[in-house]
Amino acid sequence: MRVLITGGAGFFGLHMARRLLADGHQVVLLDIADFDPAEYQTLGEPLPEGWERRVEFIKGDVRNPKSVDKALEGVDVVIHAAAALPLWHPRDIITTNVDGTRVVLERSQKRGIERVVFVSSTAVYGIPEKHPLYEDDPLDGVGPYGKSKIAAEQVCLQFRSRSMVVPIVRPKTFIGPGRLGVFQILFDWVERGKPIPVIGNGLNRYQLLDVDDLTEAVMRLLTLPPELVNDTFNIGAERFGTVREDVQALCDHAGTGAFVMPTPANFVKAILRVLEALKLSPLYKWVYGTADKDSFVAIDRARAKLGWQPRYSNAESLCRTYDWYLAHKEELEGRTGVTHRVAWSQGALRIVRDLLPSGKRAKAQTPLSP
Repeated sequence: MRVLITGGAGFFGLHMARRLLADGHQVVLLDIADFDPAEYQTLGEPLPEGWERRVEFIKGDVRNPKSVDKALEGVDVVIHAAAALPLWHPRDIITTNVDGTRVVLERSQKRGIERVVFVSSTAVYGIPEKHPLYEDDPLDGVGPYGKSKIAAEQVCLQFRSRSMVVPIVRPKTFIGPGRLGVFQILFDWVERGKPIPVIGNGLNRYQLLDVDDLTEAVMRLLTLPPELVNDTFNIGAERFGTVREDVQALCDHAGTGAFVMPTPANFVKAILRVLEALKLSPLYKWVYGTADKDSFVAIDRARAKLGWQPRYSNAESLCRTYDWYLAHKEELEGRTGVTHRVAWSQGALRIVRDLLPSGKRAKAQTPLSP
């Protein structure tokens, strides 16, 4: 099977390509970012000998029909994962996430490719009042990113009505080897044995997802019969606790003396809003605005129709991602940016980190309840 992955140089794209290559498939990666084959060898077990001959990288934009046409040559199925990040300009978010999705589907249909898996997001649910969230619940995306994902899903439904198989997967925030971004900030503080501030009391439940569990779900969407996969699926961890429990499990695993420190939610959010406006913090509204809210989805449909079962809990995924971070920390020095595969510049948060005492002394000074 020859598979095109749009957004193939991204965090999910690299892991999905590794899974396909390990299973003997051919992979085409389309991305506006550069592709570094060396990264494949740092994310898990070594790939089979000769894997390099089964992967092709094309630098191009999903909004450009010519680039998409070139990438689709000889392809059997498509995984459309290319997406703008929430930090991008609203115009680029809309054009990439909506127009880019339409281009990929139109060009795929023209070439007779019958199946395109679309990677959406649970951001389409906004900040709902009830949990768990089911696939048929109302959609209310927050900001340009959430709204664009809803619009992109509507494009997918249009092509389903034209007899294409277009599975839609809505993953929770996914982590695993190679995931940095906001999690690198967490790992840096944990490694230093710092108190880990959580917004609010940390008693809310926030579901994550291991990237290996996501790639397993997508493999099933690529290969199972159309009548099973031509639907919309929530994907998330089955086992997860409160934010306080899961982050403390990471701290205990690290053994550095780091511990969870609850904070007054409204006060901290107000400070973060100001720092964001001044460009002194990498944390954007969707990150800090929902951090003290419950956020979890029902995964019954994926289990029933796909036979999919997640392997990793929140805590297990956090711990194995942290271990990868420690093992590769020296390689990551000096690499910063705004994607999920590089560290984010901490800005004013670095000053807060350095002012906080470390380890047992900090714990003795700081109560565990706000």
